[in-house]
Amino acid sequence: MDRRKTAGQQSEQEGDGRQEQGIVIPDILPLLPLIETVAFPHVIVPLSIGRESSIKLVDDAVIKGEKVLGLALSRNPEQEQPDIANVHPIGVAAVIHTMMRLPDGQRMIVQGLKRIRILEAVQTSPYLRVRVEKLSDEIDYQPEEELEIEALKRNLARMFSRLVNASDNLPDELQAITRIPQPGVLADTMAAHLPIPPLERQEILETLGLRARMRLILKILTRELEVVEIGNKIASDVHSELGKSQREYYLREQLKAIQKELGQEGDRDEIEELRQAIEAAGMPEEARTQAERELERLTRMSAGHPEYGVTRNYLDWLVKLPWNRATEDNLDIPTVRRILDEDHYGLEKVKERILEYLSVRKFKSEGTVRQPILCLVGPPGVGKTSLGMSIARALGKKFVRISLGGMHDEAEIRGHRRTYIGALPGQIIQGIRRADTNNPVFMLDEIDKVGRDFRGDPSSALLEVLDPEQNSTFRDHFLEVTFDLSKVLFITTANILETIPPPLRDRMEVIEIPGYTEEEKVEIAHRHLVPKQMEEHGLKKTHVRWRRSALRHIIRGYTREAGVRNLERQIAAICRKATRQFAEGRQEPVVVTGDVVQEFLGAPRFLEQEVVERTTTPGVGIGLAWTPVGGDVLFVEAARMPGSGQLILTGQLGDVMQESARAALSWVRSRAEVLGIDKDLFRSTDIHLHVPAGGVPKDGPSAGAVITATLVSLLTGRRMKPRLAMTGEVTLRGKVLPVGGIKEKVLAARRAGVRTVLLPEANRKDVEEDVPENVRNGLEIVYVRDMDQVLELALEPPRAPGRARRQSGQKMAAPAPA
Repeated sequence: MDRRKTAGQQSEQEGDGRQEQGIVIPDILPLLPLIETVAFPHVIVPLSIGRESSIKLVDDAVIKGEKVLGLALSRNPEQEQPDIANVHPIGVAAVIHTMMRLPDGQRMIVQGLKRIRILEAVQTSPYLRVRVEKLSDEIDYQPEEELEIEALKRNLARMFSRLVNASDNLPDELQAITRIPQPGVLADTMAAHLPIPPLERQEILETLGLRARMRLILKILTRELEVVEIGNKIASDVHSELGKSQREYYLREQLKAIQKELGQEGDRDEIEELRQAIEAAGMPEEARTQAERELERLTRMSAGHPEYGVTRNYLDWLVKLPWNRATEDNLDIPTVRRILDEDHYGLEKVKERILEYLSVRKFKSEGTVRQPILCLVGPPGVGKTSLGMSIARALGKKFVRISLGGMHDEAEIRGHRRTYIGALPGQIIQGIRRADTNNPVFMLDEIDKVGRDFRGDPSSALLEVLDPEQNSTFRDHFLEVTFDLSKVLFITTANILETIPPPLRDRMEVIEIPGYTEEEKVEIAHRHLVPKQMEEHGLKKTHVRWRRSALRHIIRGYTREAGVRNLERQIAAICRKATRQFAEGRQEPVVVTGDVVQEFLGAPRFLEQEVVERTTTPGVGIGLAWTPVGGDVLFVEAARMPGSGQLILTGQLGDVMQESARAALSWVRSRAEVLGIDKDLFRSTDIHLHVPAGGVPKDGPSAGAVITATLVSLLTGRRMKPRLAMTGEVTLRGKVLPVGGIKEKVLAARRAGVRTVLLPEANRKDVEEDVPENVRNGLEIVYVRDMDQVLELALEPPRAPGRARRQSGQKMAAPAPA
């Protein structure tokens, strides 16, 4: 009961307060929607009226003498048509004090009287008229809690006073608000003048409980005061920095004037250009700090100072590096595939890997995708380097290439320190600067030919460059700051893997590029080499017509290689001959056939008959070798002579190959009785094993099978079957073990005119996976498990006994022909 009485008293003090002046709030009011403005009881608010419906409302109110109207915040300011659903349900009844007409609308001043609740619309056109309920403050506390209200009131006054003092946007006249005695009026007046969003003001307006409203305003005041104080601190710090900057500016201007008198004005212009370049370079914080430090040193030097040029050069490198410049990748996979196929025939493994990388890039941004570090391994001339250029073109990236062949100095990778005269960054940073982007395709050519000496080991320096976990913080000795290489697509090339240090090899994804088959070479020549050489020699298709049979004739008779480099040279030679004929007056086109090839290039250098002619006598076998330049056939010759049972090895054989020869002889001796060889022969005969091309070092275990078969052929007098070659490692028990480089060896056999190839059984899967079907169809490939099978397949049947003895006697008297 007492509480209701208190509420009534409060209502009399803080209600409309206008009945004494004859202002009565009707139950039905015209409603004026407000945009971004909230009116409060007792507070005077200036309003600008621009909408036609609002102007009509005010005009009617003035004409009819209705000075009281409803004010409510619009939910959607863009909505022109009056609608009760577009205004908040709690608003304020207000009285119009003054109204002025202006060219752009109306201005009026109103004062809030009392909170109202909008119940329903009684008119919607041309403006809203609504039925309202008048609201008084709710007393949400007990009489004994009035001390808390007084405490809240004092806190509000103190915090508001501090806010006015701290804020430049609130005039000092607002301090008068803190002297309002009624808590409700004090809270509403403060809320009307706080720099807060309209929706937050609306929340205060809708809080009818006095204590809850005062607590809400106190919370907002505390927040706003903290924001203003932090802003003042920031402004003070900025002002301090500005003062320092202005002081530096004045001093710098004075320095310019002094230097102008000394004739050093040009140097200052240069320094100012550098300062602007540092600002525009987009460096990370570490590099920017270093650049600014060096620039300050430069400003204190005269142009004649010994270190002026060094520092100037250093800053040039820093500002010209592409710290944040990158090209946009072409992520259209069909287009990339088409470009790769246009430039290179075959090479499916590399193309698939690039397309897989692109597929991942489609779903993740470049900085979050670990760039692959590819190592393309294969013989010369198969297109490793040109493939890197093609990948860059397909991806829309810049291409940079450096050759590591013969590099001995670690500083070539990491750069020289600036203490050295003529110091420069390493090849990596130089390449990035040439590309002018931080995400190029970067090719490190001939990584297997890196050397080492007292100046360091470049391959160890490459460990950081080619490690995706480390290269984001690559530090060049010259720059002395980190540079991010994680967006660079590194591609390395090598002929062999064995000479690459294992830690470096482990960081790369190795993709082997084997030699081309004859069909692939014909296709490459037809699509790429012939058009390229025709264009380089100024020939048109009407001048020279190429037959595919002529290309095949060049491949078989004039080149014996895994790649197509020599093939391109021979095509270029034919183009030169044809060009000369046209220059001398020839009119009819040149049709390149096999006969024309022989006319232009001379007699063929490689003949298939060689493999037949050299195996016509016992003691000669054909092996298959795998070299850094691809596969090749290897002739093994054996001869015997009276002696003391020595094994003589010549032909620059390596340790492993020499051991294979000794193991082969031991197996032959252990099987002498089965093979029909006299055991006493080994004590009275010296055997000489020779591998021709003595100027070329040879090594490896894969010649074990052919050495063993050659020794048996020599000692039994049985010739090797013509056009037959073999490869495989042999144990002392006669087992034939698998070897590497099968595809290259099979291709070499096909090029040399071999028709039958003996391979270890364990290499069957390599043939089925790697050797093209058209190559397999042109050869008889036989898989063997032991030397008994090899001898049965490789040697011709034994001759008649009488004839064999006579020949054996002749051979003991004189060395066998090799």
